[in-house]
Amino acid sequence: MDLDETEGTAGKLLSYIQDNPGSHLRRIKRAKGLSMGTIQYQLDRLEKTGKITSTRRGLYKYYFPVGLFRENEKDVLEVLTHETARGILMFIIEQKNPSQIDIVKQMKISTTSVSWHVKRLIDLNIIDEIREGKHKKYQLHEIDPQLIIRLLRNYYPRIWDKWSVRIVEMFLSLPSKSDIE
Repeated sequence: MDLDETEGTAGKLLSYIQDNPGSHLRRIKRAKGLSMGTIQYQLDRLEKTGKITSTRRGLYKYYFPVGLFRENEKDVLEVLTHETARGILMFIIEQKNPSQIDIVKQMKISTTSVSWHVKRLIDLNIIDEIREGKHKKYQLHEIDPQLIIRLLRNYYPRIWDKWSVRIVEMFLSLPSKSDIE
């Protein structure tokens, strides 16, 4: 591979990360159709030259353009890349403070799976767990739901299209400032 090809590959990866912040290695590989070695090498180069940054959580390493996002925004973008976690987060926003049982019924996955995803959302300070007797309920942790919606709309337009009708209905049901006062 000559130098121009290498620069072209790095440029394509940088462009992809700018358009899809919070993408992880395998997602980038699937989208770009390059070998794992090429992707890893180019991402490492982009990171060393200060064009991208990454965060590691468990088995995943997430990539972001430098200087565009605060830490809590990066955390939200990481969650939005995973279908199940995204679904749970959106359900919590939509329902205000659903119980663990509500989430299990909505997502149609096991209690164990819901617990794993919810724990991750709690660890990222995206949601809080509220105990009411034997039951657990969940709500957003000091994050403006509009931030989540903005990130979803700007960086995941296909997902936004799928969720937009539900999101509009959700925001129409929120009390206005005059209702609160």
